[in-house]
Amino acid sequence: MGLLSEGKPLSWPETKKHAQLVHKVGVQQFLAIYHRLKDRRGDQLKWGDEIEYTLVTVDAASETARLSLIGPDILEELQEPESTDPDNHYTKWRPEYASYMIEGTPGATPYGGCPLHFNLVEPNMKLRRQQLTEVLKGTNTFLLSITVFPRLGCPSFTEPQFEPRPDSSASRSLFYPDEAVWTGHPRYITLTRNIRERRGEKVTINVPVFKDTNTATPFKEHFPADDGCAARNVLPDHIYMDCMGFGMGCCCLQVTFQACDIEEARHLYDHLAPVCPIMLALSASSPVFRGWLADVDCRWGVISGSVDDRTEEERGIKPLKNDQFVIPKSRYDTIDCYLASGEYNDREVLYDRAVFQQLKDGGLDDLLAQHVAHLFIRDPISLFAEKLEQSVDNDSDHFENIQSTNWQSMRFKPPPPNSPIGWRVEFRPLEIQLTEFENAAFVVFVVLLTRAILSFKLNFYIPISKMEENMKRAQVRDAVSSQMFYFRKNLTPEDDEEEGEETDHAPSAKEPKSHDHEYTLMSVDTIVNGKDEFPGLIPLIRMYVNSIDIDVDTRCTILQYLRLISKRASGELMTTAGWIRQFVLAHPDYKHDSAVSDKITYDLTQRMKDISEGAVPCPELLGTLASKIPEKYQHITCPETPIKAQPSSDSK
Repeated sequence: MGLLSEGKPLSWPETKKHAQLVHKVGVQQFLAIYHRLKDRRGDQLKWGDEIEYTLVTVDAASETARLSLIGPDILEELQEPESTDPDNHYTKWRPEYASYMIEGTPGATPYGGCPLHFNLVEPNMKLRRQQLTEVLKGTNTFLLSITVFPRLGCPSFTEPQFEPRPDSSASRSLFYPDEAVWTGHPRYITLTRNIRERRGEKVTINVPVFKDTNTATPFKEHFPADDGCAARNVLPDHIYMDCMGFGMGCCCLQVTFQACDIEEARHLYDHLAPVCPIMLALSASSPVFRGWLADVDCRWGVISGSVDDRTEEERGIKPLKNDQFVIPKSRYDTIDCYLASGEYNDREVLYDRAVFQQLKDGGLDDLLAQHVAHLFIRDPISLFAEKLEQSVDNDSDHFENIQSTNWQSMRFKPPPPNSPIGWRVEFRPLEIQLTEFENAAFVVFVVLLTRAILSFKLNFYIPISKMEENMKRAQVRDAVSSQMFYFRKNLTPEDDEEEGEETDHAPSAKEPKSHDHEYTLMSVDTIVNGKDEFPGLIPLIRMYVNSIDIDVDTRCTILQYLRLISKRASGELMTTAGWIRQFVLAHPDYKHDSAVSDKITYDLTQRMKDISEGAVPCPELLGTLASKIPEKYQHITCPETPIKAQPSSDSK
């Protein structure tokens, strides 16, 4: 989860005092990186995934499931292979926000442009599960790849159990004890405290409750320990949450790509951004929050609210006096502007004018200067005393301090100083799935989509405002089947030329060019699988796969993954959120009152464990699909293992 600096964390008043220094040096650090590496060309495609795991413990006697806070205790053992041999290890393990979470990624060598590497993703994910399971032996804890624990924030939801301290804890939460936050690094509890203190009150998260036949109308909870904050902010018929842990305590799946140069990175950033809402809807797996069935299927809005540190002035509640900007969004949200073309930036982009001018004077073009200046409207919210003095040329911590706490749907990532790593793009909306087969399918789909975008010069641009609307639609219950999304009608240059010949939409000198004719509302099924004249993302990916030199085994692996995504998009297979919701609704202990009890959660986690480990089938999620990776690849878990194959011509 972002930058992990070592040292003594500063309080919010101390951090605020040094904010101007962080801004000044952070901008200089970005300029130094840009000038040193802006002309770097020819980097190969490298990519990898990040999976955040949840640690769960169960008590069969009481039929309860809780979150196990042993993450900090097992991290060192998991990291031993990397510590022993930094240049030759198959997995990396890192802390995450909560002590019941842990992050696993591929090891020392990322995947690359060789098509055979698509066979390695799932085995490496299985290796991570195997390693974590081995470390957990002798405990009553097991791992799940789930987005959110159903009773997160309910009484006694952790093991060991701790009581919230709303009068003295870092978050002041009514529900989430500080002890659930990762104890092995001060960054996380510092972020929790500083977000609340900067905002001037606790964060407010309201998620619409799923109204069943016996759900109270209006649905409104009473909180005896409330100091008045909940009473002021809770909405009728909503599930109320009040701290960073409810969002950053969720898990997700992310994919990062290295581009061949800065222009390609900006291009991929732009064209993947409109796909983010579609992939969020397809990967939806979060229908329960704080023990209640919700009327949403995704975590996105919850995380957005959980780190919303805007003051009353910045939220427009009070006139500006002490702050500079009225900021329309949380730090965690969709991107606000494209980087390679400004033509579809139909929202006014808020940015620091002085930073923008400094970047322009430093040689940046308008769009990139605007993007970076937009990041710098935010204050740093976590600083360490030992890291205040920074080198402009050899460090990037002050830039990354701002960059890493702008949690947007896409992230444009400059190379670290003095590193062989190139310009990268991170794809961030995906929710995590129960099995390695599913998670590998989503990762491979996104990677192949980037290759199709570059190979066929695909154009996914829609106005930023429509992409924001899509992100809202993606979170509603059963969005794959119930919602329509704005998407570009013509994806290829040839289609655009034909459209231009048939339609006269030349902009006048007095009015901006309209793009209304370029997009329309489509279902997820149409966007992914195609319909009539619209090709669909999967047919385009198949065309790309057919255009490269690829062996039969790898083709079979890819096609199985594409079939899963296709069937999820068509509705033939459920999303994980749909499956969890169905399990709760069908459980004999469910009272049709929206409540997800301890017993339901116990049975649900046991079933998810069995599915994750392959002990029981789940045709609603997977149908008859299964991994088709040949045996010869099952024990190859990193690209360093010799593979006799010719890399594709696309491996730039």
